[in-house]
Amino acid sequence: MSETERIWDLLQRSFEGGDAWRCPSLRDLLGGVSATQAAARAIAGAPTAWELVLHLTVYEQVVRRRLTGEQVEHLPDEAGWPKPEDTSPEAWLAAKLAFGEARRALRQAVAGFPAGRLNEAVPGREYPYYVLLHGAIDHAVYHAGQIEMLLVAQGVRPSASPMASHEGVQPPPA
Repeated sequence: MSETERIWDLLQRSFEGGDAWRCPSLRDLLGGVSATQAAARAIAGAPTAWELVLHLTVYEQVVRRRLTGEQVEHLPDEAGWPKPEDTSPEAWLAAKLAFGEARRALRQAVAGFPAGRLNEAVPGREYPYYVLLHGAIDHAVYHAGQIEMLLVAQGVRPSASPMASHEGVQPPPA
């Protein structure tokens, strides 16, 4: 298996499941989350699960664009941290589908990326494609953990989560 194939596999595991070590995949984690739960600000000053999904979608697209050689500048906060305009169940489904599509497009770009180019510098950056791609995986898993904790703070324990067996966590006061 080439290094590019291993990176593709890690991207797949973090989103669609399989043996992703000890944490649920993003798809499994988000599958049973309602629009109300996703939009809830469970921790003051923290993003919502929905905002994290929108943020992840933006950066999945940025990584794919950089992988194709486009020089993408740093995004201002309003672009990198979009807010949902509509918090209906239909809009939540659309947000999850958009993230899934961004992840599929990134995996497709990785599948076609030559392993011999992983050590080349990303245009406009001081790091190679290898760091970019592992950063994308780390970024998604990091935010998956945040989403899981935001759900637990609401008293929601995703069935795919090892947190599902922990007791004593109470939802925030209404």
